[in-house]
Amino acid sequence: MPRTLEIAIREAVGKRGVAVVVLPGDVALQAAADAPPAKLGGLLPARPVVAPAAADLERLAALLNDDDNVTIFCGSGCEGAHDELLALGKKLKAPMVHALRGKEYVEWDNPYDVGMTGLIGFASGYYAMLDCDVLLMLGTDFPYRQFYPKEAGVRIAQVDLRAEQIGRRAAVDLGVVGDVKMTIAALLPLLKEKRDDSHLAQAREHYTKTRKSLDDLALGKPSKRLLHPQQVAKAISDQAATDAVFTCDVGLPTVWAARYLAMNGKRRLIGSFWHGSMAHAMAQAIGAQAAFPERQVISLSGDGGFSMLMGDFLSLTQLHLPVKIVVFNNGKLGFVELEQMSTGFLTTGTELVNPNFAVMAEATGVRGIRIENPDEVKDGVAAALAHDGPVLIDAVVARTELAMPPAITAEMAKGFTLYMMKAVFSGRTDEIIDLAQGNLWR
Repeated sequence: MPRTLEIAIREAVGKRGVAVVVLPGDVALQAAADAPPAKLGGLLPARPVVAPAAADLERLAALLNDDDNVTIFCGSGCEGAHDELLALGKKLKAPMVHALRGKEYVEWDNPYDVGMTGLIGFASGYYAMLDCDVLLMLGTDFPYRQFYPKEAGVRIAQVDLRAEQIGRRAAVDLGVVGDVKMTIAALLPLLKEKRDDSHLAQAREHYTKTRKSLDDLALGKPSKRLLHPQQVAKAISDQAATDAVFTCDVGLPTVWAARYLAMNGKRRLIGSFWHGSMAHAMAQAIGAQAAFPERQVISLSGDGGFSMLMGDFLSLTQLHLPVKIVVFNNGKLGFVELEQMSTGFLTTGTELVNPNFAVMAEATGVRGIRIENPDEVKDGVAAALAHDGPVLIDAVVARTELAMPPAITAEMAKGFTLYMMKAVFSGRTDEIIDLAQGNLWR
């Protein structure tokens, strides 16, 4: 048994993931074998630093030194390589797009950042990837092939520590096995600094407009009673601690986290970004707060996800954990409903009959704050973050908030048109009115 636990620890630490030990009941009842205590140096392996072969670096440099427009696409493998990324961006005059798991390592203090791509990404990130001649993928396994460049002449180079990941999502012209930080450091002396920055300037201009349009959606209007989730997410980002740990449920809370939580190199963003599992944000927040008792931990929870694990909410008082839970209470499974609408289906099985979560929280010994109007957001968030103990914010947000993708396809437009026709003919015109009130008549 001791050896099994040691192997599990090395697997988890070395691969930066989860190790599961399955122990049958009859084995658990047996006496444990004697074993010497594990030695720390052999138990916790350090992360490997892998440098590419010199020939691979030369081929990569030759590809990037052409006069073509380069876009850099960054994932979680860019952790710890922020300075190297900036130096690379300066040499190549290249806009940087990030995947969701690259957000906390790339976007902050970065004059080359043009936002995220993907279904919940930015239009600027989407088009910076499509409009390039060379795409340099750094430490990313972004799975959605429809967001990769489609032109036949676009060349793709991919750098990844894991050889099996190269070429998995898009056909690559050059694959380089290596640690992103080490690879960039070895590559920089081989690169010529480009003079033409028109590709970067165009992408940055687009990003500035995209960022402003997103921020405009987060402006609260006291004269309006309708509370938009963007305003809540941005208020949390603006007022949270500089080293706050954020967790977010899948679906719309991930959209608001991706678009409105500002990273700074100290904050962390945790979610089920690989598996898309519901109801994990509060559970992850509990674990993060237990591991880092001195840091501020904030969970952005959907009402559906929170309700699924509502029993675990009692752990906050049982374990004296000052987690701040923000429930985006829109009374439905919002992202599932959007998927149904965009494919032409009438919404089915997405309605939620929610309690007053703030009152429920008070009954369990947790401070509850209910926010229903735009003019309550700033003070409500401030009070929650200042409270010395666990808090639940029940943010009663607009029922039908469209999270617009970076580009609308013909299939999406067709699906929404079909949905609206079905809603009208089925006597569900109130859903169309909700859509208009929440998104057109803001």
